Amino acid sequence: MEGMLKPGTFKGKTILITGGGTGLGRSMGKYLMELGANLVITSRKKEVIDKTAAELKELTGGRILSVPCDVRKYEEIEHLLNISEQEFGQIDGVLNNAAGNFISPTERLSHRAFDIIVDIVLRGTYYMTLAMGKRWIAKNHPGTFLNIVTTYAWTGSGYVVPSACGKAGVLALTRSLAVEWGKYKIRCNAIAPGPFPTEGAWSRLMPGDLASKFDPAKRIPLHRVGDHQELANLAAYLLSDFSGYVTGEVITIDGGEWLRNGGEFSHLEELPNEMWDQLEKSRAK
Repeated sequence: MEGMLKPGTFKGKTILITGGGTGLGRSMGKYLMELGANLVITSRKKEVIDKTAAELKELTGGRILSVPCDVRKYEEIEHLLNISEQEFGQIDGVLNNAAGNFISPTERLSHRAFDIIVDIVLRGTYYMTLAMGKRWIAKNHPGTFLNIVTTYAWTGSGYVVPSACGKAGVLALTRSLAVEWGKYKIRCNAIAPGPFPTEGAWSRLMPGDLASKFDPAKRIPLHRVGDHQELANLAAYLLSDFSGYVTGEVITIDGGEWLRNGGEFSHLEELPNEMWDQLEKSRAK
């Protein structure tokens, strides 16, 4: 649960994180600053990112800029990039982390609710990617995109259909641009995290006693949820020059969750030893 990269890995580098004020975005940003990065964090809530910026500056002693931005609005992204470049000169990596989700039967959702999620997850990511990518290409500047997706981006999942659609689009964007923009020395990768509970998001998705009834650790072969530092380590590696030959990849970090739950017979681990003894005896007959 410790940082794995050497100090100074990101010295002189500037990384921009969408949804960087809370949860996993904050945790990844904190570690990047500890490694020497200049950080830009953005979300729609100015008071949240300003508070986080002050806290991370005090904790790390690094440089950080907080700029409110709605990633669904291209003109606000352009404004964000202009201010960031004025402050730090150049952005070297973008971590597309902003997201939204509802857990609901799809037929209970309005079309507007569907639009809200897809607009944040997919539109926000391709707007940010397009705006930043054009600048890197025009300046002949190498850059790295890291997108946060999810394992159900390729399997699909009931009850989170808008999110699944949006994340699947982000995954396709990641792989497609890795091929198209490789000639510009722009890398595009993604991380598909399993359960990394955050105080705010987890309670909103699973209110009341639902979180205890649907304990995610019970679905995971390693029998635990992820620690934020583990995700931060992976994100830092993929944004760093150490992963310079990695592009177009999505790395799953979920303790084996999706493999276990995708297997038809994986849940047989719940059978007691006595039942296995009976099955063994029946085969011997």
